[in-house]
Amino acid sequence: VLSLCCEACKKVIFHVPSELEADTLVGRVDLKECLQSAEIISSSDGNFKILEDGSVYTTSAVSLSAEKKTFTILLKDIQEHVQKKIHVSLVEEEKKTQKTRHARDTVLKRTKRRWGPIPSVMIENSLGPFPLQIQQVQSDTAQNYTIYYSASGPGIDQDPKGLFYIERETGNIFATRAVDREQYPSFQIICFATTPDGYSPEVPLVHTIRIEDDNDNAPYFTQDLFEFSVLENSKPGVLVGKMIAEDRDEPFTLHTKLKYRIVSQDPPGPPVFSLHGDTGVITVSSPQLDREMVPSYTLLTEVRDMAGQPFGLCSTGTVIIHIRDTNDNAPSFKQMQYETRVEENRVNVEILRISVIDLDEPGSPGSGAVYEIIKGNDDRSFEITTDKNTNEGILCVVKGLDYESAKQRILVIAVNNEAPYMLAPHSQQLSQSTSSVTVHILDVDEGPVFKPCHLRIDVKECEDIGTIIGRYLAEDPETGNSEGICYRIPPGQCNWINIDEKSGEVRTIKVLDRDVGEMRRGQCNITVLAIDRNGKTGTGTIQVVIQPGNKNYPRITKTDYIMCRDRKPICLTAEDGDESPYSSPFVYRITDRSLASLWKITQHNDNSVYLSPKGDIPFGIYNIPVSVIDNGGKAGENHITVNFCDCVTPTECGSSARVGPAGNVTLGVWAILAMILGSLLLLLILITICGCCGSGVMHRHVTDDCANHNLIISNTEAPGEEVMDHNIIPLQNTSDQGGYGIKTGDQQTFEMVKGRGQTLESVKGGGHQTLGSVKEGGGQAMMDTCRYSYSEWHNFTHPRLGEKVHLCRQDEEQKHSEDYLLSYNYEGKGSLAGSVGCCSDQHEEEALDFLDQLEPKFRTLAETCVKR
Repeated sequence: VLSLCCEACKKVIFHVPSELEADTLVGRVDLKECLQSAEIISSSDGNFKILEDGSVYTTSAVSLSAEKKTFTILLKDIQEHVQKKIHVSLVEEEKKTQKTRHARDTVLKRTKRRWGPIPSVMIENSLGPFPLQIQQVQSDTAQNYTIYYSASGPGIDQDPKGLFYIERETGNIFATRAVDREQYPSFQIICFATTPDGYSPEVPLVHTIRIEDDNDNAPYFTQDLFEFSVLENSKPGVLVGKMIAEDRDEPFTLHTKLKYRIVSQDPPGPPVFSLHGDTGVITVSSPQLDREMVPSYTLLTEVRDMAGQPFGLCSTGTVIIHIRDTNDNAPSFKQMQYETRVEENRVNVEILRISVIDLDEPGSPGSGAVYEIIKGNDDRSFEITTDKNTNEGILCVVKGLDYESAKQRILVIAVNNEAPYMLAPHSQQLSQSTSSVTVHILDVDEGPVFKPCHLRIDVKECEDIGTIIGRYLAEDPETGNSEGICYRIPPGQCNWINIDEKSGEVRTIKVLDRDVGEMRRGQCNITVLAIDRNGKTGTGTIQVVIQPGNKNYPRITKTDYIMCRDRKPICLTAEDGDESPYSSPFVYRITDRSLASLWKITQHNDNSVYLSPKGDIPFGIYNIPVSVIDNGGKAGENHITVNFCDCVTPTECGSSARVGPAGNVTLGVWAILAMILGSLLLLLILITICGCCGSGVMHRHVTDDCANHNLIISNTEAPGEEVMDHNIIPLQNTSDQGGYGIKTGDQQTFEMVKGRGQTLESVKGGGHQTLGSVKEGGGQAMMDTCRYSYSEWHNFTHPRLGEKVHLCRQDEEQKHSEDYLLSYNYEGKGSLAGSVGCCSDQHEEEALDFLDQLEPKFRTLAETCVKR
């Protein structure tokens, strides 16, 4: 809640006619006398409105029914929490005064001419003297009334404050100091004319004071330095660039009409460029642009306002123009004749290097030399290539020369450039430069010769150390074979490879990786020496080039996902740090067979696939092993965790179920509760049925220690629903060994074997549980008259029947073995569960012993498991 301090500031009385029309000026109140910064100005009477300057106007026609009307002007300063009130009273004028004023006003309305003068003009940067009168405003009502003049607005009571003021009695407007037009191009002030009693016979006048521009700003270039370029030998008129200058003075006047000109040129000489005076565009004016003579020009330029008149203001700028090279200079040999020597039968050997001179820019196609043997090489025994680093011509012998056939050969070599020749203006076509080479053939016993003299070997990166990457052999020119030649690599070269001294096999001695050290270049030239039995040597060059290899495994970028009940497919995307062709396209595969039957992969593009369920699967967390194989055959194993959740959006997913690594579903809390409730309901139904069937209660006689000295055979079962009351036969002695049972027709329902030495042993060892042997004990069988109800019999036998006998466990490394759980259950009245493992042969005999104790129809199913 905003709390404002309110107090009455002053009272104002206006003498007005009894009838006021709408939009009539009532008077003017000095608001700042009460509150300097009023943010909210309001009137308590809706028939009046108050402007920011304090002028009071009627919003509708007002009639003074009484001689006096009052209302309140409310001023509020929200920031300072200040509130002021000004009480305004409107008093009806005396009729005589009203009549006289009305008559005078009628005259004034016809002769009002001086209250709206034309806009004033003040010259920028005026020198005064100050105060300087710039205008006068007068009201024609001053002929009959005493009129006071005042003004407000920018330059008076707003920034820049105090620049202008108006004389109260005369209406003269004065300036107190000079004004900068670029900062304040014009001012709009509001002039007021009021009588001493506050009446305003004139509507407030909006008066404009325009500042007339003075040429006080020199033009300037938008950049300190302009840089352009142009091809050499360009024709006159070719555009080079444009210079831009600006002037802060008033636009579209002489003060901003600019002219450009070139003041000087460096190096000095005949002008080769022209500068357009009005636009600042630089063009070529002379065809004599030669980069080899002058690679760049520096121009000093000037821009001047007042259309370039001498009295205009000016400034200078600098332009650098670079001359770009063209192939206007033909290469020429440094020597016109060369001589060299070579032994006979030598092949793939360098015998001479030839140099040329080209004035064009080094390294450009206009200076790159291309050599050609145009004469004396009919049998193609020689070959010349270009060294890209030195631009020299390398002359090699590629076929063996015979001293007896010719003791010397004379070759004529020509040279050209890579780029076509561009004829300079007014120049003649140059002839092709040639040079002759005399090759003297020596009759000597030559050493071994490598074939070829330059061997390139491409090696995949990350090859193992010691990998054979090639073979480099030299031959004896006399015998034409490589017997007796040994090889070695001189020291001081990149030690990436070595060569076998006898066989010439080239092996790696480092793991070649393009991302490490000097191998980043990707290649290295290695000189190899071949030495024969006589100690003569030959040289060859091996260029080892590292090719990108398949060193990275593809991996899936994101492995954790949530899938809601809508089963929206999951997009799996893999990445591989290798280059093509060892990256994409990728092949995806689910490696787990059981999970592959639940999930499927659908191709999306070269990098991505969609993972989705094949059908209805339980909710839970699935850990899916996915193998990704790149285009080079390298496979990366990834584990994708999918939380298949009963949700609409992933944020709603909780941990109601989860799946182990092998895909076995562990039920959640609600599922377990549902199973428990179902079991209790089934048990209640069984108890109800047993209670209703009175004749279905079983009776049996056992001794007091039956709970501790009886062995329950695993094929014991409770009577099913098909056992009727009249079919139950009383307890009979079924064996000579003290066994008792209940028979239904010819079918044995359950059997109890009684004896002192008959017990069920649980032998625990090595993580396995085995069924102990059943031993018959001596002694006279004893009869007990105790009788058990069915529920008591069930409670006694059920925990023992529910025990599982584990013959072996599944080994993690024996992934081919399986566990089988065989169960037999009659309507919930009896249960038998046995687990027979088939994981190894050593337990087969023990498993068969156990099967001998099973009921025949149950044994058939178990024997099938053992055989498998």
